[in-house]
Amino acid sequence: MRRLILIIVVSAFFSASAQQPTLKNGLESFVKANTIYPMFALDNCIQGTIEVGFKLNKKGKVIYAAITKGIGADLDAEALRLIKLSSGKWQVPVGYDTTFLIRSPMKFSLKDYGCENLNPASAGLAINRYNDEMKSINKIANFYRNAALGIENFTEETEIIALKEELGIDDHFMNRKIAIAEKKIAQGDLQSACEDFKFVKYMGFKKADKSLARYCK
Repeated sequence: MRRLILIIVVSAFFSASAQQPTLKNGLESFVKANTIYPMFALDNCIQGTIEVGFKLNKKGKVIYAAITKGIGADLDAEALRLIKLSSGKWQVPVGYDTTFLIRSPMKFSLKDYGCENLNPASAGLAINRYNDEMKSINKIANFYRNAALGIENFTEETEIIALKEELGIDDHFMNRKIAIAEKKIAQGDLQSACEDFKFVKYMGFKKADKSLARYCK
């Protein structure tokens, strides 16, 4: 069995005059402990450095977060999720300027996963493919979302089923998605978990219906 080792390097940039907010054991440790490497990036050996900009209020809650330098695909969303997950866990010094934008580069790297000898160009091609696939996924989601709302669909379900087969969206794919959502629940990240459960629903599967009813009311 292949062993997955995730290496993440995190640093934050502060102005010289700013007192630094702190996170217990540091942001790098927090990220290492909580990263759930997303499916597409993992399957396609997508690695690299992502920078997230965020702001904290006086209670240490994240009040703003955005990707300031991404690499594409679902790895960007995971970096942003981790910053949001840290909300409320920061210790903010008295007099801290809450308008200050903290910039945190995070380096995501896969080792012992067969990615070492991969041509770097293949990751770029995979990212392009991801963006193309997202268009198809949105088409599928719109079909099932409209069906659930009783809105007339002008796309035949046979076309949607064929599109799902082309993308490999099957029971195994959905089971992986649900497993990721369950890990997020264990982290207390209901919002992101519910997004994953809804994704399963709007891909035309009922596997997440009980979880949606339980966690996503």
